[in-house]
Amino acid sequence: MMAEQAVRQECDSFYQLGPNDIVEAVGALGFETNGVLSPLNSYENRVYEIGCWDAPSLIAKFYRPERWTDAAIIEEHDFTLELDALEIPVVAPLVGDDGRTLFHVGDFRFALYPKCGGRPPEFDDPEVLVRLGRFIGRIHALGAEADFEHRPELTVAHFGDASLDYLLEHGFVPPECEAHYAALAEELLDEIDALVAGVEHYRRIRLHGDTHVGNILWSENAPKIVDFDDARMGPAIQDMWMFLSGSRPRCEQQLAALLDGYTQFHDFDVRELVLIEPLRTLRMMHHAAWLARRWEDPAFKQAFPWFNTHAYWQEHLQSLKEQAAALNERPLQWRQTRL
Repeated sequence: MMAEQAVRQECDSFYQLGPNDIVEAVGALGFETNGVLSPLNSYENRVYEIGCWDAPSLIAKFYRPERWTDAAIIEEHDFTLELDALEIPVVAPLVGDDGRTLFHVGDFRFALYPKCGGRPPEFDDPEVLVRLGRFIGRIHALGAEADFEHRPELTVAHFGDASLDYLLEHGFVPPECEAHYAALAEELLDEIDALVAGVEHYRRIRLHGDTHVGNILWSENAPKIVDFDDARMGPAIQDMWMFLSGSRPRCEQQLAALLDGYTQFHDFDVRELVLIEPLRTLRMMHHAAWLARRWEDPAFKQAFPWFNTHAYWQEHLQSLKEQAAALNERPLQWRQTRL
């Protein structure tokens, strides 16, 4: 009971994190902030741009309690610092005078980053995709050299089974949709299990894990890859499938450009192409459960007011039905061409 109360108090402190807490925490490390504070678009953690006197602005990332252990956060930091040392364009945390990258002040754990600007990449431009593929390939070349010890693997059990169980056990799915949702989700997970098992012994490597467009900043004709918070072990295609969209011919053109760049630095197992739709389906299920798990956080109710409405679940069910069809389609083909 006392442990549960401590966790609740820590979560309440995180939900109520205010400007004074942030400025004091950063100031305790010796930075002279000027009081200018801007929240950035982040929900899992709390992220702020902080102005400093006579110095560039900083990005402060305050970690959600109970999600990652300190060891898992530091492992992510160490990975990005290794990448940065190889001049791979990632945004790595600042290292304190004592060698630390993860700082503790009161109930809060946080890291500091340099401010980095940029725009979303143009995924319709093949040369952009080739360049992006090169950098993902370089990340994976390092990622394949060792395993994470404190961060999990992307699995069907974690992203799919656990998501379904949470939604049903906590009553988020409306009663009139529950039986249909459970049957459809279980059917999808069985199909995904079979598809994953068919790619026998595919290689698990250290990944970024969440390469959506918001985590890629394009500047000076090159990307900056940010936010390794979801870094984990998994198949290489996880860091590339989110760049593919549109018709099948268009996706195959995008894939060819990505892999033309990627394979200049790291080998790619074409068997992993069968995992694209399973990974997309798992992401959709995991996202629904993520919103449910965070529903007590006031920031989520404000940012996602449409979640847990009847319309949301109807749309989510329809999306999963479409994925049931997609799982039975022929995988994308890699038509190798060099630009």
